[in-house]
Amino acid sequence: MFYQMHIRIYIVLILGLTLVSCNEESKVENEISNIEADFIIERFDKAFLNASFNDLPQLKQAYPFLFSKQVPDSIWLKRMNDTLQNELLVEVDKAYPNLTNTKEELQGLFQHLKYYDETFKLPRVITLTNDVDYRNKTIATDSLVLIALDNFLGSEHVFYQNIPNYLTDNMCESQIVSHVAEGYAENYIFQSSRKTLLDEMVYFGKLLYFKDIMIPFKTDAEKIGYSEEQIKWAIANESQIWSYFIEKELLYSTDNKLPSRFIADAPFSKFYLELDNESPGRLGQYIGWQIVKAYANSTDIDVMTIMQKEPEEIFRKSKFKPKK
Repeated sequence: MFYQMHIRIYIVLILGLTLVSCNEESKVENEISNIEADFIIERFDKAFLNASFNDLPQLKQAYPFLFSKQVPDSIWLKRMNDTLQNELLVEVDKAYPNLTNTKEELQGLFQHLKYYDETFKLPRVITLTNDVDYRNKTIATDSLVLIALDNFLGSEHVFYQNIPNYLTDNMCESQIVSHVAEGYAENYIFQSSRKTLLDEMVYFGKLLYFKDIMIPFKTDAEKIGYSEEQIKWAIANESQIWSYFIEKELLYSTDNKLPSRFIADAPFSKFYLELDNESPGRLGQYIGWQIVKAYANSTDIDVMTIMQKEPEEIFRKSKFKPKK
């Protein structure tokens, strides 16, 4: 009887703390939603599609950073008349007659950045194409956000037929704001070393935790670029993944094969076990995310400070225990 009473009191206390936490989060999010963050999305892709050679001086004046002085005008004329380039621009125009949803999500990101970084200034946001260079879908700097829309035409697009499915799965509009947020995270992050698997796990864990704070309106699956089935698999197998890392003494290993097995984009993670084909790639990133979240939940440190903390301190103070 006495034991049951203690259990009930404990449950009531946990529920109470959860409600207080949720109310605080709602209060912060309401405050953030009222922050002014007006901007326009400049459609360089549309301007270039509709431009003639005579319009080139105006385009250069408006977007000087997109035109290298080493590239002669004859190359731009050739590009304007190139059939494949025009097809690319037409497909982008067809897929994105407007960017209403993306603008709304970018505004949410910018509002959060302004709240957590008082020095943040709204950038120019410009869309363009980059010959489907899917390794460089977006660029985020202090003053510019560049979005290559030809990398977000949908996973089944004909332009992507020679790109592996595990990459094309994330080449869709819902991933744009996640990529931009990651670009900003890379600007804020600091680590003195990225030699061990733990270093890499925490580095990417920081990037994902940054998204938790800056784009809370996106699902966990969208933040990490998993399908719903993949995020469920990661959650369900979190304890086994962690046990494998510990038993094989991988955390402090500097084996240069480990990032390709557990960190880099891949169709699956490489445990060299039968379950490999069931697993999503980048499970080292997922576990690093859980470590950083555990650390954040154990302290009152703000997200910008967390981005500067060393992996060993984050890991040690997180007292991470995987979900069972």
